[in-house]
Amino acid sequence: MKPVFIDGYAIISDNHCIADADGNMPEALRNDADWDYFQAALDDAALTVLGRKGHEANGNPKKRKRLIVSRSVSGIEQKSDSWWWNPAGCSWREAQEHAAPQGGRIAVPGGRDIFGLFLEIGYSTFHLARAKGVHVPGGTMMFPGAVDQSPEAILAAHGLAPGGERWLDEPANVSLTVWQASAN
Repeated sequence: MKPVFIDGYAIISDNHCIADADGNMPEALRNDADWDYFQAALDDAALTVLGRKGHEANGNPKKRKRLIVSRSVSGIEQKSDSWWWNPAGCSWREAQEHAAPQGGRIAVPGGRDIFGLFLEIGYSTFHLARAKGVHVPGGTMMFPGAVDQSPEAILAAHGLAPGGERWLDEPANVSLTVWQASAN
């Protein structure tokens, strides 16, 4: 099997949210510099893995290869628009062998349950952007069940270490820290 590198991407608020209470990304978390960084990463990815809601909410005009995580299929299934995968019906390895047999970079932009799933599968890197000064009342946390833990603490607990923080957009207070899997 060809090597794969699993890269997570998220922008979060001060209260660790990726979305509002309805699961939609609020305008306060949208930033052009972050979007450009993210889109460049998707351009380089062999496959993008996202949830059904994210797939439906975000068109795919560049026709990037997608793997949609959904309970609407029993295992792994190729549909007209993408590969669809139910982790309860087949392993990540099997899904990856179907959807990206060539290996390469796998981009994981969420949502929350997808971020949690890939914590267990294992990230190679996680690109964590922070919109400082933004609070999303009643919002959707980045990781499932992460009421009292920051995303940084969760990433560290799963074997990732932070690189240095840098600005993506200093005037807008948007920073980026790239977390790397620790060498074993």
